[in-house]
Amino acid sequence: MGKLCEAPYSKTVDWAKWYIFWVDERVVAKNHADSNYKLAKDGLLSKVPIVPSHVHSINDTVSAEKAAEDYEFVIRQLVRTRVISVSDISDCPKFDLILLGMGPDGHVASLFPNHSILDENEEWVTFLTDSPKPPPERITFTLPVINSASNVSIVVTGSSKAEAVHSAIDDIGPDFPTLPAKMVQPTKGNLVWFLDKAAASKLDSAKFSE
Repeated sequence: MGKLCEAPYSKTVDWAKWYIFWVDERVVAKNHADSNYKLAKDGLLSKVPIVPSHVHSINDTVSAEKAAEDYEFVIRQLVRTRVISVSDISDCPKFDLILLGMGPDGHVASLFPNHSILDENEEWVTFLTDSPKPPPERITFTLPVINSASNVSIVVTGSSKAEAVHSAIDDIGPDFPTLPAKMVQPTKGNLVWFLDKAAASKLDSAKFSE
């Protein structure tokens, strides 16, 4: 993404068409070191001419529950005005691209293994106050929203995540718990994994080539 700040992309991308959302966010101040907004702003948004009103961050002055409710309301309004498309097979918003990372435990967004949040299929945005990884209060898109996207990319680096990559991508049989990353299966969209060699080191070699 950082390359987009550089020539030729910074001048050739039609930034006016970009609308930015957060698949998950920590409920902390926007200038806090744990803020995903701060990470995106410092690394990309402050360096390219995106329309400020097209950048939709969470309300960080309220509880996690209220922040999730407010964020879903914003997204529903943008679906209503057709800024965001709607899935033709569910009532979920259909984002053009959802960009995810993955933790060593196989979590994506703020969807953690064995957490009840994985079963949420009514809300578009939900919250948790007991995240296994600090900070504890977060908002997150739910799996139905992620799986309604046109394109989903999961970017993973490092050997500490190799086992989770193997569990998420390879057919390891029914005796192992299904990781949240494996539950990312776009219904009518494309899923692409971007891995460095260390993260891919435990994959079944027949699945990919150098």
